[in-house]
Amino acid sequence: MKKILLIIILIITQSIHSQTNFSETQKLAATCKVWGFLKYYHPKVAHGDFNWDKQLLEMLPKIYQAKTKDEFSLVLENWIDSLGEVPAATPIALPKDVQYFDKNFDLSWIKNKKLFSENLAVKLKFIEQNRFQGDQYYITTFNAGNVLLQNENYSNFQPNSKESRLQVLFMYWNLMEYFFPYKYLMDKNWNTTLEEMVPIFINAENEDDFYTAMKKLTVRLNDSHAIFYKYPIKEDEQKKNINYFPAKCKIIDDKIIVTKILSDSLAKADDIKVGDVITKINDKTIKEIISENKEIVNGSNEAFYLKNLEMPILSGYSDNVKLEFLEDGQYKSKMINWYQVHDAHRNEYRHAEIKEKFKILNNNIGYVDMGLLKIKNVPSMIEKLKLTKAIIFDLRNYPNGTYKEISNFLNSKPKEFVVYTKPDLTYPGRYKWSQPSITGLENNDNYKGKIVVLVNEETLSQAEWTAMCFKTADNTTIIGSQTAGADGNVSDFDLIKAFYTRFTGIGVYYPDKHETQRVGIIPDIAVKTTIKGIQEGKDEILDRALEFIEAQK
Repeated sequence: MKKILLIIILIITQSIHSQTNFSETQKLAATCKVWGFLKYYHPKVAHGDFNWDKQLLEMLPKIYQAKTKDEFSLVLENWIDSLGEVPAATPIALPKDVQYFDKNFDLSWIKNKKLFSENLAVKLKFIEQNRFQGDQYYITTFNAGNVLLQNENYSNFQPNSKESRLQVLFMYWNLMEYFFPYKYLMDKNWNTTLEEMVPIFINAENEDDFYTAMKKLTVRLNDSHAIFYKYPIKEDEQKKNINYFPAKCKIIDDKIIVTKILSDSLAKADDIKVGDVITKINDKTIKEIISENKEIVNGSNEAFYLKNLEMPILSGYSDNVKLEFLEDGQYKSKMINWYQVHDAHRNEYRHAEIKEKFKILNNNIGYVDMGLLKIKNVPSMIEKLKLTKAIIFDLRNYPNGTYKEISNFLNSKPKEFVVYTKPDLTYPGRYKWSQPSITGLENNDNYKGKIVVLVNEETLSQAEWTAMCFKTADNTTIIGSQTAGADGNVSDFDLIKAFYTRFTGIGVYYPDKHETQRVGIIPDIAVKTTIKGIQEGKDEILDRALEFIEAQK
């Protein structure tokens, strides 16, 4: 009898503990999920019958007051009931001709018994089964398939208000939850990110803390397209009062290497030369700087992260900075002046560097700078290079929509080169596979020489997509290093002058449905830029391409 009584007491104690051990973070994270789910699923909310942001702000005090799971669930149940009856629809039939991509889709949290009562879970499941089927009030899509926000108003956004900060967090988290095509590829589970971010947003003490929190949130996407700006975002205003190192650099092997002088006179004054190796900034090693910026600088992969980090660590509000250089095996420190942008980039402002869009190199090898070539230039390029033994298409830049005309020249017949996943607004969170897209056409007069495509971390988005397109041509070889790993149309969000953000909006895959996101375009021949190569003035990727063309291996 005593043993049975002890067991009963233990069960009651555990039950009481589980009822009271319900943190504010858990409540708010669960509220975020329910609020977002109702926003896109509830027939009246998704139709725009309510001011949904206002509803959230009115509900938060009740959420704070709930101390147990049952109290919390009752608050949410009453909220749902107040929205009006959800009509029981005829079972919604999924289209038979659609193939779904469901790696992103997850509504399993509805059944979480630690958070929700059974009655609440039943209500949420019923809403899913009888979800809104009309034109979504808060979201729509472009022709390409990526989403566009509508009817979102942040004109009264107050970054110093906890509730206002949570409102933005909830909006953004749910936008990614339902409409970011690569959610399944994030380093950290998006649910975990929500729980970790809630206290960060709550404890933000000022406006700067809030914007830092938003940067951390967008970085969690692991998407090279993802950015977050506080207004103003105009380039000149961003650069105001910021000082810059008078040279371009590249991070290699935990060191910063000077690759290009941007102001001859200023660089000469401080004895800065191409090939200089910087090992410390203000007594911090480059390795330490790389590590400590992981949370606030975005990138799909390490290659693009390092590229993205180059500008922030070589600019700031100081007039001069202590740099440590490695020269002839010796470490030397000296104070280096940083300057306003028009002074630090004097060479670029004084004269535009004239580059050829296309040309013939030695040994009858064509070369095309895809960042300079325009559609109107393609016929001239084809005429000049059509009899060369090889053409090098340099995609270490951002092209200008010239893929179609060039692909028609390169291919002997139409070929599949890409498939997409696009969001299904009738079932938010689910994605549909597109039919494969075709490049090229029947062309017996297509280019017969070797085709080489150059890529590196500068190869982003349309450049990666173009590389996929060109890869279908006969006799194509891709040479270089890992690309940016952000392929697909960008979704831009300009939220009433409060802030601007964007992310990759549609999924892009090879016809066999393996990813390019984060992975990038895999070179057939891998070549990385080295410190030695920069110091010797070499373009090692281009050199390897020329070697490949001549040696055929």
